[in-house]
Amino acid sequence: MFAVFKTGGKQYKVVSGDILLVEKLSANQGDKVRFNQVLALGDKAQTVGTPVISGAFVDAEILSQTKGEKTINFVKRRRKHSSQRKKGHRQNLTVLKVLDIKSDEKLYTPNDAGFEIIGKVKVANKSKDVKKVQDKNDAVSSAVKKDKQETKQPSKSAAKKKSVAVKENKTIEKKVTAAKKVKTGTQATKKSEPKNEPKSDQKK
Repeated sequence: MFAVFKTGGKQYKVVSGDILLVEKLSANQGDKVRFNQVLALGDKAQTVGTPVISGAFVDAEILSQTKGEKTINFVKRRRKHSSQRKKGHRQNLTVLKVLDIKSDEKLYTPNDAGFEIIGKVKVANKSKDVKKVQDKNDAVSSAVKKDKQETKQPSKSAAKKKSVAVKENKTIEKKVTAAKKVKTGTQATKKSEPKNEPKSDQKK
């Protein structure tokens, strides 16, 4: 069953379970809202209001208050005037989840604002979408904390590996320096020894 309702000067066609963005409503997150201005209903047979169907309403839950994408407005005045203005704007929006579509004269209460706050949604019946978002945020925050801890305090195994590597490097450097000293000592002894040059024949 679908319904077409009006809010914020716009019309929306929805089915139960839909998530949509509407113009900002003066309500808090978790509130249950009822829209009274239903223009059309449809299931097997479609009914159209004149302009509103009396007794029909749409119940929805407010998931969050957010802002739309940024739009930039550039205004330049006529020639011979160097006036230029560049403005950015983000529209305030409300994220809704449609809970139910009904047509009942007893529960219907006409309202000029087009919607009314019924109450709060129970925590047990909290929407899965909000839970998923919260789980993702918790996972990201925990991962960031782990990374920070690892950078600040390296693990014991890593510290041991570093100490072993430093010791090995020191022993290798000692061996290299000892070998260099031995080479220099042998070269010095060779230079100090006299060479056995053949004696030249002296003419008598």
